[in-house]
Amino acid sequence: MDTQALQHTLREFAAARNWQPFHTPKNLSTALMVEAAELAEIFQWMTPEESRAANRDAATQERIADEVADVLLYLLQLADHCAIDLDSAVANKLVKNAVKHPPALPA
Repeated sequence: MDTQALQHTLREFAAARNWQPFHTPKNLSTALMVEAAELAEIFQWMTPEESRAANRDAATQERIADEVADVLLYLLQLADHCAIDLDSAVANKLVKNAVKHPPALPA
């Protein structure tokens, strides 16, 4: 996936609809949380086992895919509006996580 090309497409999509005034970091982060909540709602009352098997149902898998896509699209827009280089941010965070959470020592 070419995230920079996708961000460009999202900028053009928003511009064609005159949505730029509404696409502030505050609004985009709020929209991201709403979409993440909609994703969580799909799994809300499932047991752990049911949640692992949810993608076996085509309709549920489509709902999950739609909400995952919404979360990703808002996240890409938020990063774009905040001038975050996603490749660098992810690489840096993986290094920080490795330091913060070292591998478990053998028992």
